[in-house]
Amino acid sequence: MASTPSTRRSEAVEVPLLPGIEMESAAGREADGRAGSGSNGASARSTDTYDADSIETLEGLEAVRKRPAMYIGGNGSEGLMHLVWEIVDNAVDEAAAGFGRKVDVTLRRDGSIEVSDNGRGIPVGKHPDRDVSALEVVFTELHAGGKFGEGAYKASGGLHGVGASVVNALSTRLDVEVRRDGFVHELSFKDQAPGHFAGGGGDGFVPGSDVRPSTRRTKTTGTKVRFWPDMALFHPDASIDADEVRGRVKQMCYLVPGLKMTVADHRPGESAESLEFVSRGGLADLVKERSERSGGDAVSGVVTINGIERFTEKVPVDGKITEVERECTVDVALRWMAGYDSDVESFVNTIPTSSGGTHLAGFDKALTRVVNGVLLKDNRKLARLARDSSGAGAKNARSSAAKTNATKDDVREGLVAAVKVQFSEPQFRGQTKQELGTPAVEGIVARITYEQLKEWFEPGGGPRSQVKAIGDKVAAAVVNRVASKQMLDTKRKAASLGSTGMPDKLADCRVRGDRAELILVEGDSAAGPAKRGRDSEFMAILPLRGKIVNASKASPKQVLDNAEAQAIFTAMGAGAGDAFDIEAARYGRIVILCDADVDGSHIRCLLLTLIHGYMREMLVQGRVFSAQPPLYTARVGDRTYRAYSDEERDRITGELCRGSRRPENVKWQRFKGLGEMNTDELRHCALDPDTRTLRRLTMSDAQQADAAAEMFDVLMGSDVAVRRDYLVENSSLVDEATLDI
Repeated sequence: MASTPSTRRSEAVEVPLLPGIEMESAAGREADGRAGSGSNGASARSTDTYDADSIETLEGLEAVRKRPAMYIGGNGSEGLMHLVWEIVDNAVDEAAAGFGRKVDVTLRRDGSIEVSDNGRGIPVGKHPDRDVSALEVVFTELHAGGKFGEGAYKASGGLHGVGASVVNALSTRLDVEVRRDGFVHELSFKDQAPGHFAGGGGDGFVPGSDVRPSTRRTKTTGTKVRFWPDMALFHPDASIDADEVRGRVKQMCYLVPGLKMTVADHRPGESAESLEFVSRGGLADLVKERSERSGGDAVSGVVTINGIERFTEKVPVDGKITEVERECTVDVALRWMAGYDSDVESFVNTIPTSSGGTHLAGFDKALTRVVNGVLLKDNRKLARLARDSSGAGAKNARSSAAKTNATKDDVREGLVAAVKVQFSEPQFRGQTKQELGTPAVEGIVARITYEQLKEWFEPGGGPRSQVKAIGDKVAAAVVNRVASKQMLDTKRKAASLGSTGMPDKLADCRVRGDRAELILVEGDSAAGPAKRGRDSEFMAILPLRGKIVNASKASPKQVLDNAEAQAIFTAMGAGAGDAFDIEAARYGRIVILCDADVDGSHIRCLLLTLIHGYMREMLVQGRVFSAQPPLYTARVGDRTYRAYSDEERDRITGELCRGSRRPENVKWQRFKGLGEMNTDELRHCALDPDTRTLRRLTMSDAQQADAAAEMFDVLMGSDVAVRRDYLVENSSLVDEATLDI
């Protein structure tokens, strides 16, 4: 590789990738305005006072009423439904723990919701640390419940101890009836305050913390909760969807085999008929029902997987971080259908996790691994596809084999599955419990799923006809995906290439190899002088129109879809990303030629970021350069002087005026862009190997460019809110004396 050409200038030039940018400080403007506003400024300061009196504390359930979305996910129908689930989940937890086998959900005519179970009943005795009953504590204090350790519940859905109290906080009234110790105990809440309603009606509320034992004796146990949501806190259109309640209740019966649940809707205009649900087969019944609902033919029967593993995690116990051991039970049911849509659900204890989490990640990882390593190991269709795609060479063969491996989407095509894990104190991301975050569960689910599916796929496991049908279906998905990608790539290439097979705007050179250069020029205006001033034997010119994609933020698909990035990859002819092969490159070096201003620096940063992400070996081997066009030029006598910054211009002026020459006689011309240079000027400063200045760019420069490209997007992008936030946050760092305000 040739070294960087020398220059006739006496001093090397270093042009920063990101020039200094002067910003007006928002805080400075505000302070300046207050200083000159007289009494108005004093008034502004008084309203902005931030002292001890500014700190508010929200007592009890007040925080829930002020910020309900933090606890129930929103104030629309989904938040209203979440109140129902909090109470229903508590009842189902009793059944899942082995206490009680029946839960009834009733939607009343007056807008209240009633949930009754035959579990043990909430304790009604005096709480050891409070001067009130345990029942009152459960419904009035956040983070109070019996599910924090492994005492009352080994595995439960309600874990944060806020469910019952949140329902009370967002209700105008809540009645609790507990059947326990041979008696019926009652307690009501009006606007979150405990007491009793005289005669059970809506009038005559008597405040008080005593749990009132009824004169009725009973041999049964259980809890009945009835609550009236405070609709003033919810959107006017928020409502309880009976069909959604039935669907969720039916789902819970699959999660707790043997649990009988009923739903009755007594609201005006609805059928009061009670619907009953019960399941004996658990997740297998769920997968069978959902696959039959989807229609189409089944490729396989329902495959069930289950196992138990133990893991340890560190949690606070009595104020100290302690390592505790957990037992995790894994249950999976799955089958493949002939269609293309996937239907995969996940659960933790009795809670659906709509956003997945570590348990679903472990399932997907194991499923993809076992399909590629066992099911498709000797698949002839994929082996032929890999050979057809590889061409010559072992390296290409290995690359093609990797590309023909099944992806998660390939494996999930037509898959109907349910994944459930049970263990105590799972860590969720958020109160609404939509995503599991416990790290150890991923490995447990992955190991159990892999081992049992491996056994089912291998000879002697599942029916061979079903195993073969699944293999053929997944292989067909891989073939279709590869074929679709090849077709798309062909269309993209055809759209961006001219009759020569190269981008239309590329002015190619006659010789290729290590000596050849691909010069990336900013804009069409500079492309004309560059093409005329180059040495066409080894210099190729590729003009770039507009800002190139920011490869540090964009996805690979967005990068490959970008027309300018496509043109660069096509001209280099060596691929992109992991497939980039520097030995196949048509040019030995890349030279970036941009204006010596802020826009030019931005484009240079974006190009360097693209090369760093998708043609990294060019940087590693030192084959990327930046041409350094001057910002100013002046001719004194028969000699031309060039300056690359304001400071350098002033320094050269000072040196030229040491004698009798006056500074105003040194006429500097400022170039706004490369397009203002004539052919000779551009050739001399950026194209002629004997006179130009090139800066070799390194991996360190590329890393700085990534950060600089991000900063350009903040300061010069279209998102005004992001730019405003940045200026406000950093205004204290700006010297107000430097601002033009």
